[in-house]
Amino acid sequence: MAITVLVVDDQEMVRAGFSALLDAQPDIQVVGQAGDGEQAVALAAQLKPDVILMDVRMPVLDGLSATKRIVAGTESPRVVMLTTFDLDDYVYSALRAGASGFLLKHSTPDELAAAVRVVAAGDALLAPSVTRRLVEDFTRAQPVVPVTPTRLTPRETDVLRLVARGLSNREIAADLVLAEQTVKSHVSNILTKLDLRDRAQAVVYAYESGVVVPGPRH
Repeated sequence: MAITVLVVDDQEMVRAGFSALLDAQPDIQVVGQAGDGEQAVALAAQLKPDVILMDVRMPVLDGLSATKRIVAGTESPRVVMLTTFDLDDYVYSALRAGASGFLLKHSTPDELAAAVRVVAAGDALLAPSVTRRLVEDFTRAQPVVPVTPTRLTPRETDVLRLVARGLSNREIAADLVLAEQTVKSHVSNILTKLDLRDRAQAVVYAYESGVVVPGPRH
């Protein structure tokens, strides 16, 4: 089954370019295009794509507002925000709104296709250094009291801290000397216990709850 994608951007050339690149992939099919957030919300409900590439700044309804409306539904698609700069002020808000990550518009064709596959598989598209910097900048401005989620086991809390640093399951397994499948199970349990959509939401939760404290070292 091909991964179905909805491309949302107010620039027609961008939409057409991304659509052509993705349609060239044997396992990806672009099922629609939208020029603003309102169209995106309507087409998402109609077409039920697996993944939505969503521009941040658009007329009528911006990408952030559109994402909030789309992910509020049941069995909602994964949303990847498209940004021009890696420190876009909207990126953190997008993660909080339910986006599974973000992608720079000048990414290569291979990076674009890989991003679609990653989020379609249920993983978060997080560039560790950029995402960590964004979240830390936000949380520094909002003091938090560190807590240990009572619903998580000590090992799950350890895994959550490493997820928040942007580590992959393989890297977490190496750090904690665990089997990769065990880490995968821990991540799944964390998402279920904390009622989180994916790893992107886990990162936001970890910082906002104080499980990870902003700073150069954790």
